[in-house]
Amino acid sequence: MSLTEREIADNKRRFTDLLRENVKRDGIEKLTDYLENRSDFFIAPASTRFHGSYDGGLAQHSLNVYDCLKDYLSRQRAKERYGMDYSEETVAITALLHDICKADVYQRGTRNVKNEQGVWEQVPTYFFEDNLPYGHGEKSVYMITGFMKLTREEAFAIRYHMGFSGVEEKNNVSKAFEMFPLAFALSTADMEASYFID
Repeated sequence: MSLTEREIADNKRRFTDLLRENVKRDGIEKLTDYLENRSDFFIAPASTRFHGSYDGGLAQHSLNVYDCLKDYLSRQRAKERYGMDYSEETVAITALLHDICKADVYQRGTRNVKNEQGVWEQVPTYFFEDNLPYGHGEKSVYMITGFMKLTREEAFAIRYHMGFSGVEEKNNVSKAFEMFPLAFALSTADMEASYFID
């Protein structure tokens, strides 16, 4: 899959509109400016080979996670039984910014693969090169808090959005999910977007 320039521009517009409409904290304008003008966030892939591994995949994935999280949290059971009642601001921050750590880490390159005839050929690919190796969820929290404050639940949700598929200590993931239901909901939305939509 690949996105057209128009689709990339539409995703950028929707993403920044959602942030500006829903997030009113000090620092959001500087964070949005960073994403728009000082990073490759809107043209970056979401991964090297898996979900969203195409130009614009990172913003597309973030919007997909937003849509999945909104849908999950709209369920009557989530609200009434689990007490998941979060502001539009919290939903926008956690879903749209959970993978901010992926900005400026994917480099274009080529690799050799055999085609259907068994002949080696070069194909375009991405290479992961992180100049700030601070982890994944924790790096996103670190980057966001350089611009604005997060609530404790927002920080834990972003930190543990990889759930049990990450490299985190499994007991810590369980405890975070138990203490902060938003972490579980964001992880679920991230997996849904990654495995079924991206």
